[in-house]
Amino acid sequence: MVRTEPTDDQALFAASGKGVMRQLRENPYILGLASFASLGGFLFGYDQGVVSGVLTMESFAVRFPRIYMDSGFKGWFVSSLLLAAWFGSLINGPIADRYGRRGSIIMAVVVFTLGSAVQAGAISVGMVFAGRAVAGLAVGMLTMIVPMYMSEVSTPGIRGTLVVLQQLSITLGILVSYWLEFGTAYIGGHRCAPNIPYSGGSSSSPTFNPLRDVGPNGCTGQSDASWRVPFALQILPGLILGIGMLFFPESPRYLLMRQKDELALSALARLRRGDPGDSLLRTEFLAIKAEVRFEESYARDKYPGKSGLKLYLAEYKSLISTRPAFKRLSVGCCVMFFQQFLFCNGMIYYAPFIFGQLGLKGQTTSLLATGVYGIVNTLSTLPALFLIDKVGRRPLLMCGAFGCFVSLTVVGSIIGRYGSTLQTEKAAAWTGIAFIYIYDINFSYSFAPIGWVLPSEIFTLANRSKAMSITTSTTWMCNFIIGLVTPDMLETLTWGTYIFFAMFALMSLGFVYYFVPETRGKSLEDMDVIFGDTAAHEEKMRLFNIANELSESLVDGQKKQSLAEEVESKP
Repeated sequence: MVRTEPTDDQALFAASGKGVMRQLRENPYILGLASFASLGGFLFGYDQGVVSGVLTMESFAVRFPRIYMDSGFKGWFVSSLLLAAWFGSLINGPIADRYGRRGSIIMAVVVFTLGSAVQAGAISVGMVFAGRAVAGLAVGMLTMIVPMYMSEVSTPGIRGTLVVLQQLSITLGILVSYWLEFGTAYIGGHRCAPNIPYSGGSSSSPTFNPLRDVGPNGCTGQSDASWRVPFALQILPGLILGIGMLFFPESPRYLLMRQKDELALSALARLRRGDPGDSLLRTEFLAIKAEVRFEESYARDKYPGKSGLKLYLAEYKSLISTRPAFKRLSVGCCVMFFQQFLFCNGMIYYAPFIFGQLGLKGQTTSLLATGVYGIVNTLSTLPALFLIDKVGRRPLLMCGAFGCFVSLTVVGSIIGRYGSTLQTEKAAAWTGIAFIYIYDINFSYSFAPIGWVLPSEIFTLANRSKAMSITTSTTWMCNFIIGLVTPDMLETLTWGTYIFFAMFALMSLGFVYYFVPETRGKSLEDMDVIFGDTAAHEEKMRLFNIANELSESLVDGQKKQSLAEEVESKP
């Protein structure tokens, strides 16, 4: 019997009574693949979190005093990785289309390893900046391609859950970096020169001055290994990711784009742990193939005679050429914008300073507090893992936005009301700290993971890599701005910093309510309907029916031939 429209995998699972967790248990291979690929997120989180602890280490301060003492220069040090990541995510669209999703990941790992090695061995400001920039280029590439790869190899019923693994890995990377640095900070001793008193700050609150509080032989206490080891250790998970990806299949959608139908069917069968001749698997394969053929036909008709760079530029232009296309790009970019302007990475990069504003003094206390923040960050991502494919994207985003607005407003109000007296006003200080954690909880189950999920699932196959390069570069550019301006904002605006970002949380709530559609349970090929591109959807259904009819005819012919051969073989 010929089907009249592409099969929605979620409907099939619902019909058989299968929930998200059961689907994951029945296909451990795809869960393992997504978990492994999410090491790309771990590298981002680790490199993101490692810098906050390194900036507080006295041996690092002696080696690079300008970074330690100048808030503006410190902002540039943090943001150099972010600016390079913006560029890396932007250029990775064409790379992913040329060399494949797997090839793009492996290339990024090679670049990341080089950058990490340069950071770990840096002996000058220029060298440490260069290392962070090279590593940032790779991080940008990974954060663009890993969610896209996960989304393309997944099924609709568990796609959100699998892509959330990206954010969970990011939080794990941050958590590991926090606690690892808490230990490595004691290599050789916690202070650079234990016998020399601090001369910076005030008499009541002295701080380390890397230009004066050092003996003639440099740091006789804390070793350079305290910050070199954390930078070097990130090479290991990068190598594991790069080598491991050699053994996983390429995206079937990419293989079909390269006219490798047999390899695509084989890869899909491997991902679904099924037989290439299975009817459901063949139906999914034909639905994907119909979209590929539609996109190719559309490109030939719209861009006749164009190839190479001209074709790529024309395809980027097509992202805003129609109302549905513009809506998709706007939703993807705005979700990524709000992900950053809810102040998430400002909290991570400058957590020791923020906890200091709330009355926690001493480097050990501050690092310990950030370590707890990392634990809360990781655990708070878990609700999204279990709920995103049950309750949907919109409810989680709206609840998270409101929680972030309330939390940031409370923290800003407490710092504004009590200021420097928070060291003695313990009740107010601990209330502020509690709301920092409440903020973390609300952000971690909402915009943190869903910011990666939505852009990975709303675009057409032909434009997915290009559109995701733009949406991911949006988050990196916003991240760069946050990393650059936060030190000065915290010093000059103090409590106003939190109120400023609270307003963005409130705006994000309104944006999600009015503009973000629900995508739970929809196949990647069905996003045309959600965004109002009915003409494209109808044409894809037509191509699907043609492909399905040809497939049924081919199967019937093979069955007849097999039956005839069986009859002839009998005596």
